[in-house]
Amino acid sequence: MKLEEYICRGTQKLRCGYTTGSCAAAAAKAAAEMLMTGRKADSVEIMTPKGIRLCLDVSEQRMSAESAVCAIVKDSGDDPDITNGISVFAEVSAADSGVEIIGGEGIGVVTKAGLDQPVGEAAINSVPRRMIREAVMEIAEKYGYSGGFRVTVSVPCGKEIANKTYNPRMGIEGGISIIGTSGIVEPMSNSALVETIRTEAKMRRAEGQRNMLLTLGNYSESFVQNELPFSLDRSVTCSNFIGDAVDIGLELGFESILIVGHIGKLVKLGAGIMNTHSSYADGRMDVLVTCGVLAGADTDTLKRIPECATADAAMDILDEKGYLEKTAEVLEKRMETYLNARVKGEAKIAAIAFSFKRELLIKTSLADELIQAITGEENG
Repeated sequence: MKLEEYICRGTQKLRCGYTTGSCAAAAAKAAAEMLMTGRKADSVEIMTPKGIRLCLDVSEQRMSAESAVCAIVKDSGDDPDITNGISVFAEVSAADSGVEIIGGEGIGVVTKAGLDQPVGEAAINSVPRRMIREAVMEIAEKYGYSGGFRVTVSVPCGKEIANKTYNPRMGIEGGISIIGTSGIVEPMSNSALVETIRTEAKMRRAEGQRNMLLTLGNYSESFVQNELPFSLDRSVTCSNFIGDAVDIGLELGFESILIVGHIGKLVKLGAGIMNTHSSYADGRMDVLVTCGVLAGADTDTLKRIPECATADAAMDILDEKGYLEKTAEVLEKRMETYLNARVKGEAKIAAIAFSFKRELLIKTSLADELIQAITGEENG
């Protein structure tokens, strides 16, 4: 049954869902009860870490002499989650003691250090593992059972789904992860996106990297692959969350942070805007007008800039009148000022802003030094 829990994003009222971790815990609890009673369970209740109780339909049930299997269908609510609608299975059998949790079909295996689980373990994170243990032990207590359980979590379509995600890049091979810290999916959750950045950054740090490379997305990645002398494999994708990613870099002890992004995003750094999503703040034209003023651009030229839809269009105007080079110099200094203010001397920081339309390359003063540092680190 659907979770009737909502959050507001701007003017939208969006329905929450529940995580793969909640699905696994609920499936395990239902299967454990079937194992204890020999009766099929049509629904199951669990309490999530967020304090929201879920009552979930059990979509599949089957039993054998030694185990019981149940499945829960994932409901992501209004979040555009690729795992929405998948079936998460748990097979539960008796054991001498404790609760052993195993990854079955479609569950990825951790291949790189720095993730929630050690290398070689199934990619079932610590909070879902705790939820599963608590769920099955609740059943043990209910029926006076003093033994243990063996729980195998599986997602039959997990391997195919994982190929459409960042899991292989993140060090998870062969399937999806069972994740969730609250048990609840909040649509378009900023905190979830920031935690993804943190996870990737922790993995890079665990690999021994001291110099952090931040990319914003596909444009950044193409630029790194084609123009810079090191591998894209070492990058941390931060999307619009530049400020949060920088803070995470400091928290994890990176010695330097190099940000590579398209001018359409990084121009916002010239106003100290560290979340570059347009719904948070725009400011692109305001920054270019300000930089143009400081570069000596005439009033008629500056008045045309606010009508532009893109940074490239605004730069066309500045280029046409011969002000682009000086404006870019002013922008570079402003970007550097705000980035240095963010790190407060705890790490070196630099940015590279590029444009595919023209040979515009803004490098703050430490950019070349950090390129060399990253290259040297990669080459050993």
